[in-house]
Amino acid sequence: MKSNAVSLWVSVLVFALFSGVAGVLLIYWFSIDHAQNLTRSLPGEDGGPSVSQRADSDVLNVELTGRLETFDGTPSDLPGSWPRFRGADVDNICKDAVRLADRWPEYGPEILWSVALGEGHAAPAVLNGCVYLFDYDEASRSDALRCFSLADGKEIWRRSYALPAKRNHGLSRTIPAVTEDCIVTIGPRCHVSCVETKTGQFRWGIDLQKEYGTTEPLWFTGQCPLIDNGLVILAPAGPDALMMAVDCQTGKVVWKAPNPKGWSTSHSSIMPLTIHGERMYVYAAVGGMTGVSRSGKILWEIPWNASVIAPSPVLLSGNRIYLTAGYGAGSLMVQIDQTAEGYSAREIARNGPQEWLASEQQTPILFDGLLYGIMPKDGGALKQQFVCYSPDGTEPVWSSGKTHRFGLGPFLMVDGKFYILDDDGTLTMLAVSRTGYEPLAQYKVLDGHDAWGPIAMAGSRMLLRDSTRMVCIDVGVGK
Repeated sequence: MKSNAVSLWVSVLVFALFSGVAGVLLIYWFSIDHAQNLTRSLPGEDGGPSVSQRADSDVLNVELTGRLETFDGTPSDLPGSWPRFRGADVDNICKDAVRLADRWPEYGPEILWSVALGEGHAAPAVLNGCVYLFDYDEASRSDALRCFSLADGKEIWRRSYALPAKRNHGLSRTIPAVTEDCIVTIGPRCHVSCVETKTGQFRWGIDLQKEYGTTEPLWFTGQCPLIDNGLVILAPAGPDALMMAVDCQTGKVVWKAPNPKGWSTSHSSIMPLTIHGERMYVYAAVGGMTGVSRSGKILWEIPWNASVIAPSPVLLSGNRIYLTAGYGAGSLMVQIDQTAEGYSAREIARNGPQEWLASEQQTPILFDGLLYGIMPKDGGALKQQFVCYSPDGTEPVWSSGKTHRFGLGPFLMVDGKFYILDDDGTLTMLAVSRTGYEPLAQYKVLDGHDAWGPIAMAGSRMLLRDSTRMVCIDVGVGK
């Protein structure tokens, strides 16, 4: 009798314990967003297709109008601008007439202000004393275009819209395109918005996934928008439109370039390049690279099988284009020919990451006939070194050496100097040189990690970020 009673109580206790644990697990199960919590892998890593297609049911219904908030900040009258990805001339060279210091004091360059950001790698654009950054607010789960004063970092206004998203090596990625009239952004999940520059008032929006069948890239959208002569040039890379032009004022589609080969969108951005005297839009999609006329006609195309492409095409002398990517892709050099029948593209060099200049994330800089960049981790003996190559040579002109390696962070050229931001927030200044690596100064300007967002420059003020904070420093003479 006593034994039966004990057995009964043990059974009751075990049942209660199991029920409690099961209840907690059920509560947790229903509280998380399973569709957004899947682990992603590199293209083809599991033996499947090189690029996975997002299911139609996973395309969100997003109200892009959102809401506008205003704050106490005011625009400054400071000089300088950086209106889009890679600057006004899309070459990542700042041409503001400003003298910068050749050395820094022991305590480093002056940090003028800093602001907290949502986790990500989006970088700022600058125009008329305002800093524009496309952020992600994790508290409200919203994409947010934020406007700050260049003078003190105080926020002026914020335009946001609700967007469920979870961290995937951060959230934000892109850089706004800014003109006197409007600002265009592309969010991490392929949402395009246009607002008025001074006020942040909403003008129009496009959901590229929903409306054009865009495949959301691995690690969210990295394509930065391009504004050219009143048109927004985008690469949906959907079934019916590889590239398209949208009127900035009305949001109406002006032209669409077809996508007969079914190429997909990459992390690369469209570059406006002049080839054989004609301005065209050059884009490296997953599948190949193409040149599209200003009226939407495909002028030439060439296949390339790189699965993850982040750097953008670089125009070289002789109507050649250099393209690189990470994850073993290496680099491709293409010759664009022109005849009476039109344009054609032919491969003139293809190299692995250990054979020639390659880059995983940042676009190399072309200056005075030489290419400068950071080699990827799989770059052999030159891995993670800052290197200089001649487009016509087979060996590096020089490299930074094994004791001076860098990560995936950005670099920029201004006033005869390169500034390189390492993953941990260390900023290195070196002289632009044709003969060798000449470091001038180094200082840790950020305390975070994954400092991968591109650098912006306006006058003597430099804007840099790590994964969660942006700082403004003054690198001018006497600062």
